[in-house]
Amino acid sequence: MERVPTVSGTTNLVDILDRVLDKGLVIAGDVRVSLANVELLTIRIRLLVCSVDKAEQIGLNWWKYDPHLTMPAQAVPAIAENGRTQKRRNAAKPVRRRRKR
Repeated sequence: MERVPTVSGTTNLVDILDRVLDKGLVIAGDVRVSLANVELLTIRIRLLVCSVDKAEQIGLNWWKYDPHLTMPAQAVPAIAENGRTQKRRNAAKPVRRRRKR
């Protein structure tokens, strides 16, 4: 009987993360919940784990255009102006006081 050569050595977490981020890792799956042949719930899972550079190489760059993650430079003065406008409105409102009985 021949012995199959094995690779001996240790692989640490940094090496594994480096390989996953460099090459990418895709996890895909479906979860379906049915009762009496009636589908109640379907969950489709698609997960891609990779570095930002790798994502841009394969054409994924949605974070650059997501309005919740990026704020245009013009919006910052508009927010400050909105705050000043709100303060003026609050100052112009009459204050109602309770009558003492």
